[in-house]
Amino acid sequence: MPHTGSYYAATVNEKTDFAPLQGDQRADVCVIGAGFTGIATALNLAERGYNVHVVEANKVGWGASGRNGGQMISGVAGEKHLSKNADDDLLWDMRWRGHEIIRQRVEQYGIQCDLKYGYVDVAFKPRHMRDLEEDFEKLQKRNFPHEYRLLDKQATRDATGTDAYIGGMLNMGNGHLHPLNLCVGEACAAVARGATIYEGSSVLRIDHGSKPAVITQNGSVTAEHVVIAGNAYHFIEPRLRGIMFPVNSFIIATEPLTDDQVASVNPMDLAICDPNFVLQYYRLSADKRLLFGARINYFGDDPGFIERHHKPLMLKLYPQLQGIKIDYAWGGTIGVPLNRVPQMGRVAPNVFYSQGYSGHGVNVTHLAGEIMADTVAGTMERFDVFASIKPTRFPGAHTFRKPLVALGVLYHQIRDKL
Repeated sequence: MPHTGSYYAATVNEKTDFAPLQGDQRADVCVIGAGFTGIATALNLAERGYNVHVVEANKVGWGASGRNGGQMISGVAGEKHLSKNADDDLLWDMRWRGHEIIRQRVEQYGIQCDLKYGYVDVAFKPRHMRDLEEDFEKLQKRNFPHEYRLLDKQATRDATGTDAYIGGMLNMGNGHLHPLNLCVGEACAAVARGATIYEGSSVLRIDHGSKPAVITQNGSVTAEHVVIAGNAYHFIEPRLRGIMFPVNSFIIATEPLTDDQVASVNPMDLAICDPNFVLQYYRLSADKRLLFGARINYFGDDPGFIERHHKPLMLKLYPQLQGIKIDYAWGGTIGVPLNRVPQMGRVAPNVFYSQGYSGHGVNVTHLAGEIMADTVAGTMERFDVFASIKPTRFPGAHTFRKPLVALGVLYHQIRDKL
């Protein structure tokens, strides 16, 4: 039976132990949520000299930020909608800005998060290849500075170790990393810059006003601004309910592979992802485990169930791993808006939010953290691009989210097969 915890939690460099919020505190900015969005926002603000306090119900990186596939993929979901309010140059910059921030943070603060470059988008069908060809042309027009090339079936097989795909595109500007180590490393950097983080402090409500107060059971933070960064785990603010769906994604981690096994399944140490909505994604960890993820209609956390579902999918791609042991199996929840556009806006003049990254969270949360910090400082250009696109609300989506998500996944499974 696999371990119940995630591989990332078992291999994190440093376990955080920030004290819970006690008493009434004051700050320039209070951030709710210590995942990538909240921590990226806090670090950006702290670097600018703001007194920022972060309130987290669990631990730093406890949600999807510390449980995801660790794939650093470019792009902002829903770009066709964003293009109505932003020029091509601004959109292109935002596509890659999160990568630049991560690279800078890792170098500046010496964060050990196994950051590596190399990624393959794979194709099952001719229409997938046409999409990749369009992306290739965009990279050409922009004089993309990293190695990139289209792969035929054999080249894709050589890169990925499987015959499942008809082609793909290699992009050495994308990559992969240990997400929890990145999030914890950035949190420590924020604290070193003067930020305060409270763990084990569930927010009960926000008292709005000229100086809003974030209220927990044992304390409060009164601030000039509040940033809500809870993503799919946030249910405090009623106005944010029902505007995105929580989608669960699950990952298994094998035992460490031998050199021969590594050479047969992922010789170039790449992150790999297919184009489906109900997608599969995988990569090698630093200690050469295959981390294999997929979205499924399941809302539990039984590692045995996750293994029974995922292992056959993995073996279909890599039958040479028959008999391999699964050491870890876990899941996390991401936020997916109907139009796939990340949601940034305000619920009050001084209370902002950012959420709903549709699976591009490692990259886009770091962009979002910079945008949230800009917004607090009064620079609204990029914030307004997102805020101008109003989210679609589904009556009853909060109450009936599990059956609705199940129907949605079934719908996309059917579409993926067309």
